[in-house]
Amino acid sequence: MLLNRMTPMGSLGRFSRDMDRLFDEVFRVSRAPYSRPAGYPSLNVWEDGDAFVVEAEVPGLTLDKLSVDVLGNELTISGERNDAPAEITTIHRRERGAGSFQRTLTLPTDINAEAVAADLKNGILTIRLPKAETAKVRRIEVKPHD
Repeated sequence: MLLNRMTPMGSLGRFSRDMDRLFDEVFRVSRAPYSRPAGYPSLNVWEDGDAFVVEAEVPGLTLDKLSVDVLGNELTISGERNDAPAEITTIHRRERGAGSFQRTLTLPTDINAEAVAADLKNGILTIRLPKAETAKVRRIEVKPHD
């Protein structure tokens, strides 16, 4: 007869892993939904003083296949990825998407479109979007009443 010693913590950990696997399979829920990209290209966005900075992953894209547009408080990144083989061949796996794409991001304030700067280096598109003057905080001097 084979006896297995069971500990409460070991059983609880196994039960937790089994439940996570069940929910992932049934509901297709990720454990960290914030880490999965919402579309292509994947973006990081942050605010740096008087501007927003957007980084987009666009590996393999060249400048002639990429477009950046700003209107009001919306940034649109569009382009085309052509990953098709040059000649007809047998494809065994295709995980990288191909074709045209467009991703629009709505920012919390209007952007000064004249001062937007974009740079493409090592497959990372970095866009600096200065806020419009009307969106910047102005300190108002309060004067005493005489």
